Amino acid sequence: MKRNIFIFALLLSLASCSDFLEPDSLSTFDSKYVFSNIDDARKGVNAAYVQFGTDGFRSRLSNNMAGNTDIERQSGWTSSSDRYQIWNLDALSTNGDLRQFWNAAYTSIRDANIAIEGIESSGSLESNDAQTKRLMYNMLGEVYTLRAYWYSMLIYFFGDVPNVRLAPKAGVDFYLPRENRNVILTQLIDDLKAIEDKMLWADQCQYGTEQVNREFTLGMIARLALQRGGYYLKPDMTMAREGDYKTYYQIAKDYTSKLITLKDRPLPTDYRQVFLNQNKFVTTVNSEVLFEVPFALGNGDVGWNIGITVQGGATASHAYGSGNNYMAIPMSYYFSFDTTDIRRDVTCALYQVNTKFEEEFASANNIAQGKWSRYFLAAPQGQNSAKGTGINWPMLRYADVLLMYAEAENELNGPTLEAKNAFKRVRQRAFSSSLWGEKVDAYTDARSGSKEDFFNAIVDERGWEFGGEMIRKYELIRWGIYSKKMQEIVNIQKQMVDDALAGTGKYANLPDYMYWKRNAAGKFIVLNPNTKVAGVPDPSWTRVPFTRAMYDATKMTYSEFVTKDWEPYYNGPVPGVARYIFPVPEEAVSASQGKVDNKGYMFK
Repeated sequence: MKRNIFIFALLLSLASCSDFLEPDSLSTFDSKYVFSNIDDARKGVNAAYVQFGTDGFRSRLSNNMAGNTDIERQSGWTSSSDRYQIWNLDALSTNGDLRQFWNAAYTSIRDANIAIEGIESSGSLESNDAQTKRLMYNMLGEVYTLRAYWYSMLIYFFGDVPNVRLAPKAGVDFYLPRENRNVILTQLIDDLKAIEDKMLWADQCQYGTEQVNREFTLGMIARLALQRGGYYLKPDMTMAREGDYKTYYQIAKDYTSKLITLKDRPLPTDYRQVFLNQNKFVTTVNSEVLFEVPFALGNGDVGWNIGITVQGGATASHAYGSGNNYMAIPMSYYFSFDTTDIRRDVTCALYQVNTKFEEEFASANNIAQGKWSRYFLAAPQGQNSAKGTGINWPMLRYADVLLMYAEAENELNGPTLEAKNAFKRVRQRAFSSSLWGEKVDAYTDARSGSKEDFFNAIVDERGWEFGGEMIRKYELIRWGIYSKKMQEIVNIQKQMVDDALAGTGKYANLPDYMYWKRNAAGKFIVLNPNTKVAGVPDPSWTRVPFTRAMYDATKMTYSEFVTKDWEPYYNGPVPGVARYIFPVPEEAVSASQGKVDNKGYMFK
């Protein structure tokens, strides 16, 4: 089922087969009237969703701006254009992608503030009609949660930012300086704690998980609390963590526990189907996805700039259009999986679809996020289609809630039985039940010897569970291990090359070359996805370099992407510190009347 985004104060409309987020103008109505009327208040609240449909989110923030990590990578050093500057951690204040994100965030915050003030001053929250009161409180929770999401992202990318909490009106000063990030996060957490119990569960909402609901808000409280209790980069280029961080881990534990207690659900047994549902336009409630951005047909870039590549266009023999993959998955991540972990082949796609509509090997340097592709659509969208697939983007899954609970409990009390059981629930789905004794129970026990051991297990598990979903960057930041992990991933890849060349060592048996072909049904298969082949197989198999692709035989050294893609993250202005913070866009600085500048962080 497809939705569209309601336009309020912006001249944008999106086609839809439903009236949810309907783009009708409210400009002729008085604000107090609008927010005392359920139908019109719904349209006012929908304004805060609009920016999900702009490039600032759908093709920037949601995926491309969230690299590079130990899971997703791109070569920022090959160009000086906007997205490459971001990948290379050297973006200028004139960067257009950062400007689009900044503008989208503050536009959504503005529209959320308008709705918050309108609902709270309308008297509708005191209505004698129970249904009116119920729906109004839920809408209020929606906009509080959307505002919190955008501020969370602004803080991850810009650090301290202006804290706009009032609707625009005469007499309000909107030339605000940067506010301490921890003050903002604390306010956001308090906002959501005060409203969540008045919200509706997804199965009570008209539009289910395509609408912000109580499950998502509870999950956002935990995410914000872990962000507030985590590490962050200061303007003097040091990483810090506040002394009260355990208070926020307790909040994360309390609110994940609350969701688990009040609205627990089994994880769907079919991991692949969780993501196929988005490709097939199927939404669920009381299941895995707690909230997903409801892209309308003609909007949203999932399957265009993220996912398995499909080569389309005028010369294609198929009508599925074109889709690319801007963020590749490194071989080191592919090989980090247990070979029996079903998540690997869902997450890491070794193939692409050519113009003849044939599956073929993509390349070792362009392993795709296999969870999405226009190739999976139930119906083709046209030979020349590209952007605007309408595939929804997942914002929070229940597996995340379970692992946040395990992380918070471990930080507070060590690897308790409760923490291990939550961890196991996620890991069980990754393996056949016949392997649970070894791959789940024994594995968990072996990695629970100490708080540090179990924390490292959670770091790994989150990597395997959420690969390609573009949240790893934020985790590495709050854990304070971003730079460390980037150095580690480069060292692993270099060792893979060294061992492949020497024929000995930890990684010597990995496939230096892979052999692939299409089977009788025309489906892509690999002969040796896990180990090198002894001898040459029959001629039906095509040989392609795999770990060997990380070696430049001409220069007799490591391929440049190995040495350069991650280098700014561990060898930047201050070695050992990832300068993940970016300068505030120049136009925002210029418009601030001197209240905002880009001092600090060693910006040029």
